[in-house]
Amino acid sequence: MRMQAGLRMAGLALVLGCMVLPAWAADVTAGLLSAAGPTFTIVAPTDGWTLIAYGDMRFTDPRNTTATNPTARRALVAKVAAEKPDALLLSGDVPLSGGVANDYAVFREETAAWRAAGLKVLPAMGNHELHGSGGVENWWNAFPELRGRRWYSVQMGEAYFITVDSNLDLMTGGTQSVWVAKQLEGLPKGTKYVFVSLHHPPVADGIVGDSSHNVRPNENALAQQLEAAAKQTSAKIIVIAGHIHAYERFERGGVVYLVSGGGGAKPYPIERTASDLFQDNVFPNYHYVKFVSEQGGLKATMYRLNDKGGFEVRDTFVVGAAAKSAGH
Repeated sequence: MRMQAGLRMAGLALVLGCMVLPAWAADVTAGLLSAAGPTFTIVAPTDGWTLIAYGDMRFTDPRNTTATNPTARRALVAKVAAEKPDALLLSGDVPLSGGVANDYAVFREETAAWRAAGLKVLPAMGNHELHGSGGVENWWNAFPELRGRRWYSVQMGEAYFITVDSNLDLMTGGTQSVWVAKQLEGLPKGTKYVFVSLHHPPVADGIVGDSSHNVRPNENALAQQLEAAAKQTSAKIIVIAGHIHAYERFERGGVVYLVSGGGGAKPYPIERTASDLFQDNVFPNYHYVKFVSEQGGLKATMYRLNDKGGFEVRDTFVVGAAAKSAGH
């Protein structure tokens, strides 16, 4: 029987989005932003684990059906809750406007099933989290265990999660870049998979007729750093971003890159290049990606919400297990 996963930091049990840290904990986080090693630890089930990733929900007043599709958003939330993953990566743009407290109230209301299921929610900060004044404070109020942090890491058995804030500097030599290097150099022994989560994609195809979401130098610098690191570690690196409201998949320099922005925000048609390993232009593509650890590899499946309100498999791939364990 699967063991109940727990989230721990410095001996204190936490569940993201469900408990408030004691006052002293907020005081010590600032000094840990550059530290090596995991910020949090999730106890991995002994019989294998599952991870779900997606982003760009834009929770807001359900009467707003232009910027986001509340029907699709709610269907995805319910399906994710039913899946009961051991961890849930959200690649940003959780609210429509981070400065609007009611958007987070809608998030809490519509995701009540996640808390009931005890899901471990690991969010990255998107650009919409910063829309309006007070956005960062509202984000920390929604995810209180992250107070004082805009990037962090999590260990879950053989999986290691590195979440960065692409609204901030990711260029070589910057604070986040140095921190990412420390995380990769100090991977725990036995790490097989490193998931890097952020909002703006480091590798992506463009939107038809719109260059505003093209890959920026900031995230390209991270891609270069990760591809260099992939040559030095036996762990497989998987990058999951959002921002583009569609699904894309690439592999470059030994790194897997996914764009998973199908959480409910207004969908975008994609100008697919030959390097995109997903050539299906089904539209719209509201979806989530599920990873299941298996002996000898990691199976990934993209599930799309179809026109009848059900979910269908539209992409599958396997991330090969490392030949030897990472870490020191």
